[in-house]
Amino acid sequence: MKAEIQKLSDWINSSERIVFFGGAGVSTESGIPDFRSADGLYMMDYHYPPEQVISHSFFLSHPEEFYTFYRKFLCFPDVQPNAAHLQLAALEQAGRLKAIVTQNIDGLHTKAGSRTVYELHGSVHRNYCMKCGRFYDFEAVYESDGIPRCACGGMIKPDVVLYEEPLDGETISNAVDAIAQADLLIVAGTSLTVYPAAGFLQYFRGDRLVIINRDATHMDGQADLVLHDKVGEVLRQIEIRPVGV
Repeated sequence: MKAEIQKLSDWINSSERIVFFGGAGVSTESGIPDFRSADGLYMMDYHYPPEQVISHSFFLSHPEEFYTFYRKFLCFPDVQPNAAHLQLAALEQAGRLKAIVTQNIDGLHTKAGSRTVYELHGSVHRNYCMKCGRFYDFEAVYESDGIPRCACGGMIKPDVVLYEEPLDGETISNAVDAIAQADLLIVAGTSLTVYPAAGFLQYFRGDRLVIINRDATHMDGQADLVLHDKVGEVLRQIEIRPVGV
């Protein structure tokens, strides 16, 4: 693994248009469970299938049950950025990382200090009244009881993309543009099975594709470098040099 880490470090420090594409595995080292592993969210024993609970139709038909599940399994008020989040923020500050494209809704990239973050599936830190559009923060929803209500009486909805809902068009456009312009694309912590997000990789025209994931993916054979390890453990070993140094 030492040789692979050195190669990744060299590639990072010779690139100026890096894009990072990340999934649930980026946040597991912060204590947030992923979805599809043996102990992931979708494997849990719940009286509704988790995929059904986090669907648009279930949200509308069973909002109280949705929020019980949402607060318990998708909200983590005390979670902190891990080495992966912090190193990516440092890469951006060094002038090498141009954008983060994430499938996560935890907001940890922003909390770590990253500025250009395209959240494909939204964020638990943004919530809006479905009636008047008023904004509410994470605490307003997490600390409420039952169905969170706006001052106008409308139901508040998290700004997260549920099953049966489309991704935001502007976010898609920004993410695709960033990937298309990248000279190095680092794909990490994702099984690359969730579409349409996983399909964004087809727009990459750069020099090097790197995959960092605990388990093998169907894209491993197309990557220039593959590291089967935890994302934070890999990135924390990279000594970042600012552009021009």
